[in-house]
Amino acid sequence: MVGGVKLDRVLVYGLGRSGRGAARFLAREGTQGEWLDARPAPEDLALMEELGWERGDAARPYRTVVAAPGVPIDHPDLTALRAAGAEVIGEVALAARLRPALPMVGVTGTAGKGSTTVLIAHLLRACGLNAREGGNIDPPLLDVVDTAQVAVVELSSFQLERVPGVRLPVAVITNLGVDHIDRHGTVGAYHAAKLNITAAQEAGDVLIVPADLTVPTRARLQPFTPARLALADGTPVMDAAALPDGIHPANAAAALLAAEALLRHLGRPVDAAVLASALGTAAPVKGRFETVARVGGVRFIEDSIATRTLAVQAALERAAPPVAWLVGGRDKGADLAPLRTAAAGRVALVVAFGEDGEALARGLGLPYRVVPGDTGDESMDRAVQAGLDALEGAGTVLLAPIGTSFDQFRDYRERGDSFRRAAQALAARSGGHG
Repeated sequence: MVGGVKLDRVLVYGLGRSGRGAARFLAREGTQGEWLDARPAPEDLALMEELGWERGDAARPYRTVVAAPGVPIDHPDLTALRAAGAEVIGEVALAARLRPALPMVGVTGTAGKGSTTVLIAHLLRACGLNAREGGNIDPPLLDVVDTAQVAVVELSSFQLERVPGVRLPVAVITNLGVDHIDRHGTVGAYHAAKLNITAAQEAGDVLIVPADLTVPTRARLQPFTPARLALADGTPVMDAAALPDGIHPANAAAALLAAEALLRHLGRPVDAAVLASALGTAAPVKGRFETVARVGGVRFIEDSIATRTLAVQAALERAAPPVAWLVGGRDKGADLAPLRTAAAGRVALVVAFGEDGEALARGLGLPYRVVPGDTGDESMDRAVQAGLDALEGAGTVLLAPIGTSFDQFRDYRERGDSFRRAAQALAARSGGHG
């Protein structure tokens, strides 16, 4: 029995971080489920054994399938399960359905959704609410639903494919760019998944969108949702240099609007002074435009997750020039034209590393230097040194790589950790500080 709703014949399809969170949540509530994963990791198998859950079978009948975001919504197994009568949902729909009293703020976008999610939760905590972030960002949402007064949920397009009936009193779209075409097929389908964040909103709910959202996109939204549109304009919020690392002014504006809207939804007072003070004390999200070391007047900024054009562009615009820009990894077809514009007059040198670093640098049309390396750490050590050498005692060595990490690293976190170690070792040798 979960939240007054009896669950039986439940299959958790796809383990990993999200699936493990769903299984732990269901097991805590006394639901005995089954699991299915084509390539379970050792920690997945250990948890399933601990819970006493058996491996399922897509040919069996189930009432509910909780599918991990990494499983395509049109996966043959999910299609077969639906055809056999199963409802396929994700962790967010499970949380909303079985913990209906928990207010949730949803955040999506092509770039900036993680830092905006964390910032909203920080602002709400400053106002006296026990707000917890989760979802696409650590931890899984279902790990926090029973300890939070408010959940602030980062929502990927994958998660938003499986949120039937999830009403969010406050929703945020940070921006709409181009990403995950390999999964969604077209930009239109990708944007349609993102817009599911407002699909179940009602009159009186709030949908926050960027002030510079194109008129055609805004026109598509108005008949799509009865929610009140609120425009986030970063210009008057605060001078960009005064914001904590990793927080773009437009996202700060969106976070302030979201916090205010949620407080009003709960019937709580809105204290602008408290919110403004909290904005200035927000901590950066690890690995998202974070200063990790300094040598003299040179800052080393890690933004390893910046592989989408919008995210890289934001990093370039925020980094103090002159910039030594570390670019590399495996090219995933990013649009380089906006990056050439953002880099003009700001980037002193592109330092190219990894599998497609040189090709990306050539495509940018900027001065560049290629650094070799048989391993990821070796490449990063040389790239960091080359970045510092390109600057004359002031500026920014910026890791905003454009390419994915999978050529030399396990994931963007490992790549970011490598940059961090290299920068801090260089700072130590140079008498700088981390």
